[in-house]
Order: sequence, then C-alpha cells, then structure tokens
Amino acid sequence: MDMHMQMANADADGAAGARPKTVVTPISCEKLPNVPGKSITTVIVAFPPNGFTPRHRHPGSVSAFVLNGTLRSQLEGGPAAVYTEGQTWFEPPGAVHLFAENASTTEPAELLATFIADDDCGPLTIPD
Repeated sequence: MDMHMQMANADADGAAGARPKTVVTPISCEKLPNVPGKSITTVIVAFPPNGFTPRHRHPGSVSAFVLNGTLRSQLEGGPAAVYTEGQTWFEPPGAVHLFAENASTTEPAELLATFIADDDCGPLTIPD
C-alpha cells in the first residue's frame, strides 16, 4: 500500500510549491465486510508550520479530526473555517477541497483522516 506517495503527489503542484508540504502517514486500510467493494483507510496528515495542501478532491467520503494545532480549511461553495484540536470536518465524495493549511507559521499541526472509498486502497487524493 503506497498511499503516502498517492496523497503526497497532490501536494506537488500549484501554490504548495512555495510553502511546506504535508506529510501523509498511512495507518491502516481494511475492507468493510458489510459494505461490499468499499474500504476504510486511516492516515495521519502532518502540517509543518505554514504547511499547505492545494485544491484537490477525494473519490470517497472523508472525515478529518484535528489531533493538535490549528488548521484552516475550505470546501468549494462554503466559507473558510478554522479548526482546533478535537474539532472535525466532513468532505463528501468528489467535493472540491480548495485548501487546507496550518494556521500557524511557527507550530506544527496534525489531523487524523478517515476515508471510505473503493476496496483497492487506491488514490485517496485527486489534484483538481
């Protein structure tokens, strides 16, 4: 399972080139026995100070939980929002995630992301 590269590649283009990139560490990918054809994948996304992810989408549903630090995030059609430790957000399949960024230029931040997507644990992030 090489999710690290599949997700990190989404950070390689656009505005992220001038800012630190996120580091994605896969934790698990398991088939959902009660939902044929789907898997649940969990990753940790580390945002260095001033870290940024550019515009992208996900093929499946995503739930994000801020483990530490403060993050800003915006989905297309919605306002930018600030999330602190213990807060969550949800991204429906195919929604355009305009950006996610560490709100701090001096402290790191981390989130736990849980994806429900196709069984193959394939690309979890699609550059947009």
